[in-house]
Amino acid sequence: MSLMKRFRLTSVQIILGGFLIMILAGACLLCLPFSSASGQFTPFPEALFTATSATCVTGLIVHDTATYWSLFGKLVILTLIQIGGMGVVTIAVAIGLMSGKKISLFERSVMQDSISADQVGGILRLTKFILKGSACVEGIGAVLLFPVFIRNNPPIRAIGLSVFHSVSAFCNAGFDLMGSIEQYSSLTHYGTNVPLNVIIMTLIVVGGIGFATWDDIQKNKWKLHRYRLQSKLILVTSLILIVIPAVYFFCFEFTGMPLGQRILYSLFQSVTARTAGFNTADQAALSETGIIMMIFLMLVGGSPGSTAGGMKTTTLAIMFLSCISVFHRHDDATVFGRRIPPEIVRNATAIFMLYMQLFVVTGCIISRIEGIDLLPCLYETASAVGTVGLTTGITPDLCTASRILLIFLMILGRVGGLTMIYALPQAHTVSRKLPKEHVNVG
Repeated sequence: MSLMKRFRLTSVQIILGGFLIMILAGACLLCLPFSSASGQFTPFPEALFTATSATCVTGLIVHDTATYWSLFGKLVILTLIQIGGMGVVTIAVAIGLMSGKKISLFERSVMQDSISADQVGGILRLTKFILKGSACVEGIGAVLLFPVFIRNNPPIRAIGLSVFHSVSAFCNAGFDLMGSIEQYSSLTHYGTNVPLNVIIMTLIVVGGIGFATWDDIQKNKWKLHRYRLQSKLILVTSLILIVIPAVYFFCFEFTGMPLGQRILYSLFQSVTARTAGFNTADQAALSETGIIMMIFLMLVGGSPGSTAGGMKTTTLAIMFLSCISVFHRHDDATVFGRRIPPEIVRNATAIFMLYMQLFVVTGCIISRIEGIDLLPCLYETASAVGTVGLTTGITPDLCTASRILLIFLMILGRVGGLTMIYALPQAHTVSRKLPKEHVNVG
């Protein structure tokens, strides 16, 4: 950190730089012959795509994880998922704490930006809480998954599967090791397994609501009126984005299934679309309306300061509240007895427009490059920028140019659109207010 401070890097530049360094290091390791099951070198573009997908906790893959990569390769991917999910800065601070190093004010400020904390004060306590909480949740998830996998696997393999899928689900990564049953099958062979579905969904939701929300829940328990406004917005928006899409999938997409299986598939489809990337149903079999619904959910993603990506639940909530305030001719967006500052509304609008434009433009470019229909390409770009990992099956067949576009979207989706923009060198201009002039809109 002192070296970075000497070069006058900002906190957002450090966050972005940390992710890029991890991606390049992971790609170099995955290129090595002992990272692949065949013992051959993996082409760098393919290794780079996999490392980016793992570090940005996306789940899009060009090779089946279970069959293509060796044990070493899988451990590299799992490590990248863990670091990417927790955040590079969080892991760096954790190492510093364990070594007894004193954490400077600058480093605490970087940590604050990394996990979207409200203030620098108490950041070390929150970091310790995040690390302990994450280890606890992932450990419990692995223990609960073990009875599911031990039925059809030797004990050592069952332990490996339990740990890998617990970490992958909690970090909203979507990487799986089910390729030994059928390549690129994800969890489709466990679609009717109630314990596995419930455990994976719980891990996804817990990892996706954000570390600050955890802190609120831990401090205030059921006293919801004491929660921060951000936590209230996250919990309400997340609940709505799980229930309403699940009702749609139940009523229109999985109509040919028995009732219990229909409920399970609908809930899992709704939860996994929010940056997780596991799937129990064939995504290519969804109707066009179902695909549009999934694209919307993937673009929204998880919540600020979580293991998830996307434009975030709070962005959607603030955009909606801003519209309501305009319809009612109010000056400010309000919710739960609080007023949303205008600068937050502007940020939400900028993020929304940035994600929509990138998602559409890159989808159109990939469609032209590959010569395939636009809708599957939009599904792919929404999955990348939302760091989801769901696909209709076109990822392994994309050319290098299309994969580079997806790599860019995955990085932007994980670190955040504004973070990437603020990391660019800014020209120093004199701030002044210009004359106002009315423009009609609508």
